[in-house]
Amino acid sequence: MTNIKIEHLTFGYDQLGTLLFDDAQLNISADWKLGLVGRNGRGKTTLLNLLQEKLPYQGQITHQLEMNYFPKKINDPTQLTYYALSEEKELEIWKLERELTLMGCDLDILWRPFSTLSGGEQTKVLLALLFLDDQSFPLIDEPTNHLDIKGRQQVAEYLGKKRQGYILVSHDRTFLDQTVDHILAIEKSQLILYHGNFSIYEDQKAQRDAYEQAQNDKLRKEITRLQKTAKEKAEWSNSREKDKMNKPKGWIDTEYRRVSPGAIGADAARMMKRSKAIIQRVEGQIGEKEKLLKNIETVDALKMSYEPSYHRRILQVEDLSLSYSGKNLLNGKNFELLLNECIAITGKNGSGKTSLIQALLGEFEGEITGMIHRANGLKISRVRQNYESNQGSLEDFAKKEGLDYSQFLNNLRKLGMERRVFANRIQDMSMGQRKKVELAKSLSQTANLYIWDEPLNYLDVFNQKQILELLRRVKPTLILIEHDEYFVQKVSNKIVCL
Repeated sequence: MTNIKIEHLTFGYDQLGTLLFDDAQLNISADWKLGLVGRNGRGKTTLLNLLQEKLPYQGQITHQLEMNYFPKKINDPTQLTYYALSEEKELEIWKLERELTLMGCDLDILWRPFSTLSGGEQTKVLLALLFLDDQSFPLIDEPTNHLDIKGRQQVAEYLGKKRQGYILVSHDRTFLDQTVDHILAIEKSQLILYHGNFSIYEDQKAQRDAYEQAQNDKLRKEITRLQKTAKEKAEWSNSREKDKMNKPKGWIDTEYRRVSPGAIGADAARMMKRSKAIIQRVEGQIGEKEKLLKNIETVDALKMSYEPSYHRRILQVEDLSLSYSGKNLLNGKNFELLLNECIAITGKNGSGKTSLIQALLGEFEGEITGMIHRANGLKISRVRQNYESNQGSLEDFAKKEGLDYSQFLNNLRKLGMERRVFANRIQDMSMGQRKKVELAKSLSQTANLYIWDEPLNYLDVFNQKQILELLRRVKPTLILIEHDEYFVQKVSNKIVCL
């Protein structure tokens, strides 16, 4: 059995002392199917790079494995897919076809330019390439972003049948449950290992967080009591100090004359000394207890500027068919969307989901038959699948989109974006950060109807839980395209399957 051993791992990118990992310790078996989870920006991809010795670090990482990273970069995507995959060494076609067949792929994709493949098809051919090399250890970084529900299921079954171990980064809980037997969570610069799939990890983490929260509450009560004791002792000490100069309250003159001011001062000094010693001891106890407080992961609840329409029926679609350049995209669809309902549009990649959204908004450039009835005066907010047009500083972007800047930044902070990122241009941010900009924009817009096209892509499980809880609490009128089956089942009232 080969192990990956991590000892005293310390790593950070900046000069300010901000660490992604701080004296982390870990021992991983290469036979495990290990799911790597954590908040965006916590260092999941960084850890994969550290395992590949791509970054300098303090501590030790020891193993005898050849690491193989997914997704592999394709240097010339204009080539036919087979030749694009064979740039480093010639591949045996039958082995490649075997792997693609296991994922339910049409084999003709090998003879199409790589650049013309859908995101899901590119994911599958790159996974096939990864597992052709059975001598290396796979590091699989977010394979589900461009896969539809069926594609995710096919890839999950494919990975489930593999005997070799791997490390898998994903934010899809259903996918993780089907593909891993251990979870490695990056929590507050530490690596914490859990035995089991994602659901077991969630249960165990909830129990651990509840215990640590109870301990924190107990410590805080004790700290409050000690602080009160210290304050009372300090006030009493100060009152004795005043006895040096003032006649004690309630004493008659004859009694006071029998006690010399020196005796009072000496007595007060002794009492003050004792009091200060007690205060020092109490403050020391407070400091020790404060060190025991756990830094528990917290996620603030999101808010959205939903404004219910005065219409009960928001949309009604009757016998709708769409075609483009003579190709039928969908035929004879009927559905309605009522106030405070969420309707999910599902279907495989290329089935016409985005085209249906365009038709509902009056933006479809192909041929339309049937009827679309939309309530008058709707204010609509969108989360787009492609948001490359978001450019410039956050302040300029907010001004251009007509957003309340402070509300927009507040939404970004709640989504977990660090303040230091606020100074970056949007086009220079990571994909997860850019997705948060698009989502925070929609949350900050006052709307009667929200149309969200794959809102969970690039977002971590904490953000997904935030959004899930928000939608279940607010119940906005929503049209949703999403490939995460668990999420769709939890938030939707109706499903239109294409």
